Amino acid sequence: MLMHPILGEFIGTMLLIILGDGVVANVVLNKTKGNNSGWIVITFGWGMAVFTGVYASVTLGGSGHINPAFSLATAILGDLPWSMVAPYMLAQTAGAFAGAILVWMAYRLHFNATADAESKLAVFCTGPAIASPLDNLLTEFIGTLVLVGGALLM
Repeated sequence: MLMHPILGEFIGTMLLIILGDGVVANVVLNKTKGNNSGWIVITFGWGMAVFTGVYASVTLGGSGHINPAFSLATAILGDLPWSMVAPYMLAQTAGAFAGAILVWMAYRLHFNATADAESKLAVFCTGPAIASPLDNLLTEFIGTLVLVGGALLM
């Protein structure tokens, strides 16, 4: 089996996005079998996406970061050589892009059957329910802190 840190991060991040965005597509897009199945399905699907992405990344020789913020945090803490930060981030970004393309391809007909632009956008990103740039930045900071901090404790 080919094992390389950059390949591991690429594949792991790609799987994260395929499964995570894929479950959102299945819930929010029209004419899917999971249409309107709710936030519990999305939350469980994203949890499994993170598990699968980390497992695949580590199995293929990566560090299981699958997120540029986590790679940056580990470099700051001295657990990842700075020379690996840019290659990891590029691999993660490319993996995420590849995963998003595959989700779009898999759900292309469902995107076409969905008129609501916000539902289509929700497959690939989130937006605040109440737009307040400072508050929205604060919640993103807290969320990132909790995710990275929690993962570093493992």
